[in-house]
Amino acid sequence: MTGPAFALVPASYVYLLRDGASGTEVLLQQRGPVPYMPGHWAAAAAGHVEPGETAYDAARREAVEELAITDLELDFAFTMQRSQFGPPIEERVDFFFTARSWSGEPRIVETEKADALGWFPLTALPEPTVPHEAHALAHLSSGVGYLTFGWPPERG
Repeated sequence: MTGPAFALVPASYVYLLRDGASGTEVLLQQRGPVPYMPGHWAAAAAGHVEPGETAYDAARREAVEELAITDLELDFAFTMQRSQFGPPIEERVDFFFTARSWSGEPRIVETEKADALGWFPLTALPEPTVPHEAHALAHLSSGVGYLTFGWPPERG
């Protein structure tokens, strides 16, 4: 079967969590002047899984590269399958992790890509938040293992 070009892009996301006055809080970064969703709030550490790398390894690498933290105690939350139809057809498989323990004080390392870091209650996310991440954060405590985002209603 021949069809349009197809790409599968894997990525890992790390949500640092802590207990706050009004419940669980998540550390988010405000995206800087970057091509994808500038000015939107997103995971404080996230990025593509590199060839030969596991999703766990990518999560740990991104935490070092973007936040200068190590020794994360990662908990796998779920996988999300996302799609953008036509052409090229691009599908993404996102691996979401949480961590409540790490070494170091999170800080913006890639100052050209991020404008701010902030702790926010999971029940009061800042606006605007990257849409698929808002969907992920809404399901963070649900115990689901698999989510979809971007599929037409008849497929999803």
